[in-house]
Amino acid sequence: MDIVTSADGTPIATHSVGEGPAIVIVNGALSQAQDAAEVARAMADAGLRAVTYDRRARGDSGETRPATPE
Repeated sequence: MDIVTSADGTPIATHSVGEGPAIVIVNGALSQAQDAAEVARAMADAGLRAVTYDRRARGDSGETRPATPE
C-alpha cells in the first residue's frame, strides 16, 4: 500500500500488483480497493501493473471535511 495526498491534504491509499504498463481500476463509489483485488490479480497475470485505490473515507484512505469536487 502507498499513500498519496490529494490537493486538500486527504491521504488516499493506493494498492498495486504486477509489473508492466499501469492501469487504474476504478471501482464503484461505495467500494474499496480490496473489492477489485481479483480483477487486479488477473491484470497482473496478463503482464500489467494494476492499481486500485480506496476512495475518500473508505478502507485505508482518510477523510477531510468538507469534501468538494474542486
